[in-house]
Amino acid sequence: MSSYFFLSLAALLFTLSLLPGSTSLPTSTTTIGATYSSGTAATYAMPPTPEKVAHAVAALGLRSLRLDSSDPTLVRAFLYSNTTLLLTIPNQMVPPLAANRSNALRWLYVHVVPFYPRTKISTISVGNDPLESSPDFSTFLLPAIRNLHLSLRDLGIRKISVSTTFSFISVITTPFPPSSAQFLEPALDTVVRPLLQFLRDTNSSFLVNLYPYNLYKIRSEIPIGFPLFQEHPFGFRDDLTTGVRYRNLFDMMVDAVISAMAVAGYENIPLIVTETGWPSFSTDPTEIDANPVYAELYLKGLLCHLRSGKGTPLRKEGVSETYIYELLDKQMRKGRNWGILYPNLTAKYKYIQFSGSYCRGFFDMLIMAVGQFLVFAFLRGNGSFSLL
Repeated sequence: MSSYFFLSLAALLFTLSLLPGSTSLPTSTTTIGATYSSGTAATYAMPPTPEKVAHAVAALGLRSLRLDSSDPTLVRAFLYSNTTLLLTIPNQMVPPLAANRSNALRWLYVHVVPFYPRTKISTISVGNDPLESSPDFSTFLLPAIRNLHLSLRDLGIRKISVSTTFSFISVITTPFPPSSAQFLEPALDTVVRPLLQFLRDTNSSFLVNLYPYNLYKIRSEIPIGFPLFQEHPFGFRDDLTTGVRYRNLFDMMVDAVISAMAVAGYENIPLIVTETGWPSFSTDPTEIDANPVYAELYLKGLLCHLRSGKGTPLRKEGVSETYIYELLDKQMRKGRNWGILYPNLTAKYKYIQFSGSYCRGFFDMLIMAVGQFLVFAFLRGNGSFSLL
């Protein structure tokens, strides 16, 4: 058979691989964003300007950005952009906000009023994991949230929701089986249940930082493919109570939160994953799983899963928003690096699309592999292809 036939076949197969398959239609409503960390920016001798940050976010095609410290100059940089912001109030501001509503108004006049609605702001988180980092503030948390909510209403702003952010490990008793998950005491009665009632009353979301990497590190029985969305014949975990089969750790952790809310009496609260990611580097030599290969696998698997529209076994609509941690790498190599951009704002992962909807299925990958093999074999044979 002529070499022309095989080269034509290779070209055809490669062309077919570029066509979207029937299973790649965008059906998920999950908004995908990233977190810009002030702690990471502090490692820079000269942090990138707000304008450069805004340009980098737009270039990646991210629809949303979470600011863990709501610098007004950063908020201003997103004026008239298509990027929606999730703002965060520092933990140390929680007691003053709880003490006096005028403090909440003062914060809004600096961080929100000069920019909104020209800058799109969807949510304000009062604190970031305050139960873990500032446990003494627990009694102040809900009064602070209420004061901020009422202050927004005083200003006539009704489309910005108010909540707080929890860490999965600090509030959930057990991740598996998800049906057994509950919120830890005493936080459940003192903070979480009253907060869930507030979220229901105001149609707001429960915010959680959720890291399969961290759970994988402390649970040695978890195989590496499970948190990395790598499907294998025996790569699943069954919840015998619900009869649900889990094929990745992300869904299992999300459903653990959903189950815990249901046990507390609030099963329909929307869920936002405010932080998730996989480190591409660690200065700890024992963290061999913190590498760019695994980080890319996690991000590709996560994005493809969110775009699939499958949701999770217990919540078919899935999470409403997911924020990848984080936008930038540290400039000084200390601890872990989680960024999707290098310090010079260039992309770390050249083959990950943070916008769009297409994910390659197995058949797509097979077609591309066969096509590349045929071209390679043809070239190796100097134009005289043979299967023998």
